[in-house]
Amino acid sequence: MKRMIFILPFAFALTAQGAPKSEVESVKLGGYIGTQIDGCIEKRVIGQSVDELIEPFKLQDEVNNRWASEFWGKWIQGAVSSYRYNKSPELLAKIEDAEKKLIATQLPDGYIGDYDTEHQLKGWDVWGRKYTLLGLIKCYRLMGHKEALKAAQRLLDYTITQIGPGTGRHINRCGMYRGMPPLSILEPVTFMYNETGDQRYLDFAKHIVEEMEGAEGPKLLTKADVPVSMRYPLQEGQGWWSFENGQKGYEMMSCYVGLLEMYRLTANAQYLQAALSTWNHIMQEEINITGGACSLECWYGGQRLQQLPTAHTMETCVTFTWMQFCERLHEITGEAKYIDQIERTMYNALMASIKDDHSQIVKYVPLEGFRREGEHQCDVKINCCNANAPRAFAMIPRIAYRTPSESRIDVNLYIPSSAKVKLGKRTIQLEQATHYPQDGQVDITVTPDKETQAQLALRIPGWTPKATVTVNGEEVQGVTTGQYLVIDRTWKAGDKVSLAVDMPSRIVRLEQFVAYERGPVVLARDSRFNDGFVDEVIMPASTQNGTPTLTPATPMPGTWMTFTTPVIHGTYSDRQCDIIQMHLCDFASAGNQWDEKTRYRVWLPLLYEPMYKGGTAINGYW
Repeated sequence: MKRMIFILPFAFALTAQGAPKSEVESVKLGGYIGTQIDGCIEKRVIGQSVDELIEPFKLQDEVNNRWASEFWGKWIQGAVSSYRYNKSPELLAKIEDAEKKLIATQLPDGYIGDYDTEHQLKGWDVWGRKYTLLGLIKCYRLMGHKEALKAAQRLLDYTITQIGPGTGRHINRCGMYRGMPPLSILEPVTFMYNETGDQRYLDFAKHIVEEMEGAEGPKLLTKADVPVSMRYPLQEGQGWWSFENGQKGYEMMSCYVGLLEMYRLTANAQYLQAALSTWNHIMQEEINITGGACSLECWYGGQRLQQLPTAHTMETCVTFTWMQFCERLHEITGEAKYIDQIERTMYNALMASIKDDHSQIVKYVPLEGFRREGEHQCDVKINCCNANAPRAFAMIPRIAYRTPSESRIDVNLYIPSSAKVKLGKRTIQLEQATHYPQDGQVDITVTPDKETQAQLALRIPGWTPKATVTVNGEEVQGVTTGQYLVIDRTWKAGDKVSLAVDMPSRIVRLEQFVAYERGPVVLARDSRFNDGFVDEVIMPASTQNGTPTLTPATPMPGTWMTFTTPVIHGTYSDRQCDIIQMHLCDFASAGNQWDEKTRYRVWLPLLYEPMYKGGTAINGYW
């Protein structure tokens, strides 16, 4: 009997046959994050026209290097995850309609896509098939419609006849960027093997991995120890949008997500080790202060260059895929550091991507300047990020609480919320009251249906210097930052767990620039505060060991968190006279109206003073 291992939303621990022993049955998030999720579902998921997404599949006349066939698969995955969260009948009806209309476009040979027969397997055709397969499989898992699984099988079977073992055609030549876009079809191929047990699909998955390591492939296993921006440095005459460019971050991480699924199937440690090594390189070289990365979706050693205004930076599709990569590694390893990174990206890069009225998802999220609506792509009234971002927002509820075993509940995110969790035959209700990260106090009330022996594991954020935990007022020992604190006890109705996290303010310096952080939240200047020129040089005042004074201030309308901090400003500064109270707000709120007449900035230019060697801490100043 084959090994059946797959992940269902809100279900983590599974039996060998796939039946859950424990699961998070329902979650409801409130507060700022809950509002953003609800707004995204209402405007970007339920508000999306299905017919616009289906039209390219009906025409099937694509001859250019375009990607309209990805939009349906991206959107419906976000829709399925959103429905699992909010159980909206309207959304379910929309999902069923989208499933039915897509299947109606399938050709007799099994093809579903927008390319004409002559141009199949070129451009973004196989990439689009990947998203179609993922979407159909997710529909099947949600609603159990055999028609969806059958349509996915027919599409995959047809694809295997074209680029499978023995066909003589290399998958890595069916797309640009060293073939990473078409090779990322690995993920749904592993899912199809899980659903059907058909050996042909596992054989095809192994063939895809071989193609990754082929002569012209991206060598994602053997180059895993090479910095991601340096695996295939572009030579003179090679184009950015070309086969030779192996720096494409979005597709590279998508391939590693597939390799992690292969690890679950085969237990081949090389797949996991390659993903871990690559994740470390991305963390050390690419991820910026807000948890985002890439320019034009490509790695460029951006972490050390993030203080510079950068073209087309932090595309939201990359933001989602980074969160997805972290999520899969957390599922496999259980290490809290992956949730730390999801939290940072969530509060900053992701929340900054959505307009204040939730009507649009921005394509690029620069660290300075302004945000604007992305273009419509491929003659469809949508773009890649508007289709993809709801998957990131809908990821948050399933990450917030997890059940890694039949006797343990992990609390990963601290958000006002409620969760109903099934542990074996027992049901436990959790109620979380908190203003985190505005402050560091979290109170969780535990209510089992009857007295229950279980483990409640709290993620202690890795960025905090100190945290304390009490149960019914009694302090729990063994708290370690960056780890889970596992509380193993017999729980009774009304038990109260309290977590107090130090919420430090920090100044981060990168060359002659500084940025402000508070807890997991990055702060920014915004010209809407009318407190000075956002590009003016400053010098933080009243700091000690890099810790600034941040005083909560009345939030400006449309912002979440606002602080003031004393700074010396301007090149004519006088240390006694020119201290002002500079306003900062959370990065997500900065520029969230998408008004090009206003500007925001994360990295602030630091005043250079030769007599103080550019800003050495002297007399209490930076």
